[in-house]
Amino acid sequence: MSNPTELADVCAASERLFRLYYAHCVSPDRDTLFSLLEAGHSLNDRLRVSVELDFFDVPEFTALKCLRNYFHHHQELKHVVRLIPVGDYPITTDLMFMCLVPRDAVRAAIDQTVERHRSDTRQDCEKVFHWYGPVVNINPALFNFMVAAYELLRDNGVPLSGDAVEEFENSYRHEKENDLPHVVDGRLSTTAGSVNDLLAAIMGSPGL
Repeated sequence: MSNPTELADVCAASERLFRLYYAHCVSPDRDTLFSLLEAGHSLNDRLRVSVELDFFDVPEFTALKCLRNYFHHHQELKHVVRLIPVGDYPITTDLMFMCLVPRDAVRAAIDQTVERHRSDTRQDCEKVFHWYGPVVNINPALFNFMVAAYELLRDNGVPLSGDAVEEFENSYRHEKENDLPHVVDGRLSTTAGSVNDLLAAIMGSPGL
């Protein structure tokens, strides 16, 4: 670890990430989503400078960073993102809500990635995002990134504290004790015909 001040900055950034993730899980909307993406980006910067760690080996982070950068520079397009409760529709999956982004927006984000990183970023986005015709569900990637972030911080001795961290650790411990996976599959199925068609229709709703 680096000096105490830098470590304290990393700890504060880590606590903020988990606090914002908790808020996003409890009451998700575009504000909580983009605040969470910014917090992940900021924590990665802190880790690189202070403790020589980063999330760049986590494909979920690389994919989400691509979207964060795109919407950071195109604030006027944030409204295209939809946060949709799964329970409102005939959909079966292992998460309570979907975070839907138009396919064209994800493709544009990839295309605007710095050229030397574009190919790897495209592969990561195709791997961890779930693509359904004109719609992409990024919520499973967000969930699984948080698991990877927690494990990286824990395994490298970064002190974690705060109520939100405690909530996360309790859930993680419960999964371990009951032989449950820490990550989600996140695939969608429906009894209402085509998932692609259903999600395309849902994208026309206001969402959260």
